[in-house]
This record gives sequence, structure tokens and C-alpha cells, in this order.
Amino acid sequence: MKILVLNGPNLNMLGIREPEVYGKSTYKDLCALILAHAEKKQVEVEIYQSNHEGDLVDKIQQAYSVFDGIVINPAAYTHTSVALLDALKAVAIKAVEVHISDVSKRESFRQISYVREYCEKTICGKGFGGYLEAIDYLIGE
Repeated sequence: MKILVLNGPNLNMLGIREPEVYGKSTYKDLCALILAHAEKKQVEVEIYQSNHEGDLVDKIQQAYSVFDGIVINPAAYTHTSVALLDALKAVAIKAVEVHISDVSKRESFRQISYVREYCEKTICGKGFGGYLEAIDYLIGE
């Protein structure tokens, strides 16, 4: 099984950006955790991060017929991007939405998620562990 893990804007700044919300671990730490979990589960993963909406749309489109599942943390694009939703719908790949923080307890604008309309599951507030839970869900565990 092949899973694409997509991360949106500012996630490359983990460890620096609002550590009281996102913790002190870095993006590199997150990637290492995901790769170790995937190896343990015998799943192939590709991890991609971009601060640009179009790059994320392109990556979703390129996933067509290549990946079996998508773990997506659209970050700020969660609340603004119909383009990401449309790309997910277009490729029709099983997807899980992940957020490191519990967005349900944050600002009112963070209560809107466009990609949630397509994703089979949303995991919030479980830190980096939410990514592992999403992978497990996609592989049926």
C-alpha cells in the first residue's frame, strides 16, 4: 500500500511556530516518526509539504492511480481552499484529514473545513500521533 502524506502552509515551521499550540518537535521529527511507523506497518509513504496551494493541488492530482490513500493536513488551507476539496474529489482516493491541534477549541474561523466534506475521517488534537492514527485507519487497522 502507498500513502501520500500532505502538509500545508507553515508546517515546515513546527518547533518554531507557536510551540504552545503545536509543541516543540520539528517538521523533521514529524517526518521521521511517520517514516518509522510506515516501515513498521510495511507501508510505503511519501511525505510532501508546501506553502503554496497550487503545489498541493498538483500533488493530489499526481497521486491519481499511484497512491492508495492520502493523509492531509491542509493547515490554513483547511478553512479556505475549495481547490483542495475539488482535487481530492477528482482523484477519488481515500483520504483522512489531520490536525495537530484541536481546531474545534480554537478560533471560530477554524471551525470550517472544506476538505472534511470529502475525507472519510478527521483526526484533531492528537499531536503528531494523529498522523499515525490516520495511516492505521487507511490500512484498515
